[in-house]
Amino acid sequence: MKGTGCNSIHTAKKMHCMNQGNRNNQSATSFDALPDEIVVTVIAAVAASAVAPADLASASLTCKRFWTLGKSRHVRNKVSHLCLAVRARNWSLHADRFLQSCAEAGNIDARYLLGMIRFYCIRDRNAGADLLLSAAFGGLKEAIYSLAVIVFNGSGGTRESRDIGAAVALCARAASLGHVDALRELGFCIHDGYGVARSVPAGRRLIVLAKAREMAEAATGSASLIGLTPLKKQDVASRFMVEWAERRRAENQEGADRDAPTEGGPSDGQLRMCANKLCGREETREGEFRRCSVCASVHYCSRACQARDWIQSHKANCAQEQAL
Repeated sequence: MKGTGCNSIHTAKKMHCMNQGNRNNQSATSFDALPDEIVVTVIAAVAASAVAPADLASASLTCKRFWTLGKSRHVRNKVSHLCLAVRARNWSLHADRFLQSCAEAGNIDARYLLGMIRFYCIRDRNAGADLLLSAAFGGLKEAIYSLAVIVFNGSGGTRESRDIGAAVALCARAASLGHVDALRELGFCIHDGYGVARSVPAGRRLIVLAKAREMAEAATGSASLIGLTPLKKQDVASRFMVEWAERRRAENQEGADRDAPTEGGPSDGQLRMCANKLCGREETREGEFRRCSVCASVHYCSRACQARDWIQSHKANCAQEQAL
């Protein structure tokens, strides 16, 4: 009787294992039976909601089918700007190809980020400008404002290639889409009559409105670069450019790169960085950026960056420069 009981328990365990295996096989068969369109839709949803580059990579490595379908144009088109947020220290041929494939799939966030990297970091001005223009045509306000800064300064060309009227129009378009720096820049242009009819009251209203919107976004804007909240699209590009410049300056100190930009200081045959430490733009030719009219020791890519840096640090530093 005791042996019969043991045999019964053994048989029951064996049947349970067989049933469990059958259920697993049925689950696998059910997944394999799903159409590719449904699986692609699921992966695209993961890509669109990803908050880090590793999120999509982890999902793609789940199985061979995910890895293959994750390369589809539909998925690459939906990749979020946070998933695209590569760091300068991790820049590689693979990262470049990933951004390029997303850009070719119609992802305007990828076109904007890759455009900024190629224009300011890799210094491929034509390719970078083309990508930014494509993102701007897609309605991305960050790309429109970046084009405005390029046109204001004549970046990639000569001083004579500047088109102030076109730059003001680009600022107005980006401001209408909610870009705070574009709104501030437009306010300064109207206040000073720079490329547009002058109206001091109207300019002041826009500058005050920009400040109010900036304060309203402070919880997400000021904390985003230090990791407390998700990065905004312009922050992703700026962070990369700032880190890229820091790496280039480190190489310069080791004698590996003599063309590294200096941050707002004297040229000495070098290209300057915008003195706003959260910007990351560098000159494309010597003397391109405007300097502080008071101390003349720092330079900025735009009035918007100058206004930001004045509040953050330069107000005190400028007074010290004058005292000296």
